Amino acid sequence: MPTISLCMIVKNEEAHIARCLDSVAELVDEIIIVDTGSIDRTVEMVSSYTSQVYLFPWKDDFSEARNYSFSKATMDYCMWMDADDILEETEKEKFLELKQSLSLDTDMVMMKYNTAFDEAGKPSFSYFRERWIRNSAQYRWIGAVHEVIPPNGRIVYSDIAICHKKEGAGDPDRNLRIYQKMLAEGKSLDPRQQYYYGRELYYHKQYEEAALVLEQFLRSEEGWVENKIEACSVCASCYYKMGQDQTALLTLLRSLSYDLPRAELCCEIGKHFLEHGNFHNAIYWYEAALQTPKKEYTDGFMLPDCYDYVPYLQLCVCYDKLGEQQKAKEYNEKAGGCKPYSPAYLYNRQYFDRLQLKAVD
Repeated sequence: MPTISLCMIVKNEEAHIARCLDSVAELVDEIIIVDTGSIDRTVEMVSSYTSQVYLFPWKDDFSEARNYSFSKATMDYCMWMDADDILEETEKEKFLELKQSLSLDTDMVMMKYNTAFDEAGKPSFSYFRERWIRNSAQYRWIGAVHEVIPPNGRIVYSDIAICHKKEGAGDPDRNLRIYQKMLAEGKSLDPRQQYYYGRELYYHKQYEEAALVLEQFLRSEEGWVENKIEACSVCASCYYKMGQDQTALLTLLRSLSYDLPRAELCCEIGKHFLEHGNFHNAIYWYEAALQTPKKEYTDGFMLPDCYDYVPYLQLCVCYDKLGEQQKAKEYNEKAGGCKPYSPAYLYNRQYFDRLQLKAVD
């Protein structure tokens, strides 16, 4: 059975570090904590879980800190988690089963990363990340921000999920500040960093600059196809914010040139036509979203609701706008089958009940 070193970088995490470590400590064989400058009780708290606590000066480079944590590991595989991550109770048995059955010729285990949740706590945004990585010098983090270990070797996909339970806003300007510092120092951004830099600009409402950066990334022949598709979505959002709706639509359609349609993009295109009163075109794209197969093992970002709940709900709206209330009601019930607790579904249900009463009167 392979052994696992949990390798973490932390700073001022006293509010949730215990929750994280309590969820996984008994499942791993070694815990490595690298503190990058805490001034709260973080170091004191993690010291009750492990004696392997190291201080490392923060240099605005997540990869450098993570690679340092990996350098201290002595087990077969390195596993990373952030302090506000948690392994839910439902996942622990699967974790142990995988650990017991994993072939030692595996280089990397990809696990689900759930980072957003709906009203019922159901994951609404997830993607796969490298989670167990063979303890070898050939596997090292790259990227000062949104760091990654490029997938390589024999890769195993697991449906085990780590949940990102972020509390508080943190420092919303940190990532953009790091990118701008890199550029000020004359450093160039690789395609992946370009994509994430464009996203950070968008989050900071610098829409024109974000669109320029993302367009440059999209024009490049380099870059991961999933990032290209996602860049079309973010870039389109910039154009919408700038009032350039037609350019936004063309940018969304551009995503189809990279690969087969994604339900997420079909929903965005459908939304464009819905908001512009072209309900028949909107229906086409929402139905296309429903017909798009959900890839269980994909490294791209996934919005599970875009494969059923969202298109059902929006088809309800479209058919209601066209005066086809019975069909609209049927789609609302399908949306309710996905999320019976959804406020939108419940509101629509009351709306159709009122229509029915009015028709009887």
